[in-house]
Amino acid sequence: MPGISVPVAESSSGAAKPKLTFAEMFRATDGRSHLFTFVLVSILFGLWGFSNGQLEILNKKFQDALHMSIRQSTLVQFVTFIGYGIMAIPAGKLTRRFGYKGGILIGLGLVAVGAYWFIPATLIATYPAFLAGLFTIACGLACLETVANPYTTVLGPSEGAAARINLAQSCNGLGVMLGPIVGGSFVLSATEHADRSLANLYIPYMLIGVVVTVLGVIFAVSKVPDIVDTSSDVRAGTSLMKKPHLVAAVFTQFCYVGAQIALWALFINYIRAEAPGMSAGMGQLFPDGWTFEKAGLWYFTDRGASRLLSVGFACFLLGRISGSMALRSFSAHRTLAVYGLVNAILMSMVVLRLGWISVFALFAANFFMSIMFPTIFSLGIHGLGEETKRASSYIVMAIAGGAVFPFLNAWISDKSMALGFIVPLICFGVVALYGFNWEKLARQSGVLK
Repeated sequence: MPGISVPVAESSSGAAKPKLTFAEMFRATDGRSHLFTFVLVSILFGLWGFSNGQLEILNKKFQDALHMSIRQSTLVQFVTFIGYGIMAIPAGKLTRRFGYKGGILIGLGLVAVGAYWFIPATLIATYPAFLAGLFTIACGLACLETVANPYTTVLGPSEGAAARINLAQSCNGLGVMLGPIVGGSFVLSATEHADRSLANLYIPYMLIGVVVTVLGVIFAVSKVPDIVDTSSDVRAGTSLMKKPHLVAAVFTQFCYVGAQIALWALFINYIRAEAPGMSAGMGQLFPDGWTFEKAGLWYFTDRGASRLLSVGFACFLLGRISGSMALRSFSAHRTLAVYGLVNAILMSMVVLRLGWISVFALFAANFFMSIMFPTIFSLGIHGLGEETKRASSYIVMAIAGGAVFPFLNAWISDKSMALGFIVPLICFGVVALYGFNWEKLARQSGVLK
């Protein structure tokens, strides 16, 4: 089956299942190993992680270089994630027509076009020109996500589906972590008074374009089997609106992605907003013209805050790796519920402005939200058989939540930075509710006995 067995380490009757070894996670029923294909596809997860890891850097850069408000700069997130919402359904249709390999090649082509567009966009140097490139990249990434997420769930036994998709998403976490490091090095100023032009903005995207071109050649010459699930009785043409576990997954994913992007979009701003209380008194110790760098407070500079963002992303990556191992043994939906509840509590700490406790809560939230996207995805497509590709396109469409919630978050944050985090608090609560109620929803859908 393309989804997971409901608890991953248990049968629905509660009987324990043996824990899968690493090799068994990728072994098909005919004995063939899909490990090479899995590794190849996992690289794609790193690609869109790196691309999306640039967005928070762009937010701060556009605020400084184009003199924008926080709310105006979140158009970066809006055009990116609205691209997912627009392209997801067409991507699902393309995948059903051309197969997994065809969908991947189309997605890589769109990403390459958008990435290389940043070279002339830097010369044009207007906000709409950059947004056009981000939108094109997002359309390509929507194709890749529509293919890659469900594909990982069928590259081995069904009971390892959640663990496989979380393991692949670990590459996404690595890409997300590297994004701010590379972007911060080329895009953000090394000091508070350095050049604030957009001249170097094309460099990380030119790198993306080159990598995507190479990947396109590799995929073109590689064998990527178009595996069709035959174990489920759900056939093409089934009304997916009658599958409550999928419908709820789409809404939950919409909320989760909104929470994730809202948190990341304002991460640097939150660090900087909390700095004045600590730095104001310290400023009296230095002569006029002192800088955070000279004071040793590098973490309050734009570039320094981007490094802290990378530390947050490192927590995210650690959560993905540990989560993929945990999901080989523990119930996926219950783990999701607990993680969602923990993050709701952490966001309440941020809203309450508890000083460094709130800052540490932001880092911890990255760890606990790490498994949410892939786990919601695998729970949502569980047991959908031939309709897996179409169902996947609906869940990818829900990534548009990243276009909606950051605007709301930023609107509140323009008045109170801390209070803006009430938005992800509510969203993580929705994630927890889905996890706690998934078993009931799956039975109503007829995909769980």
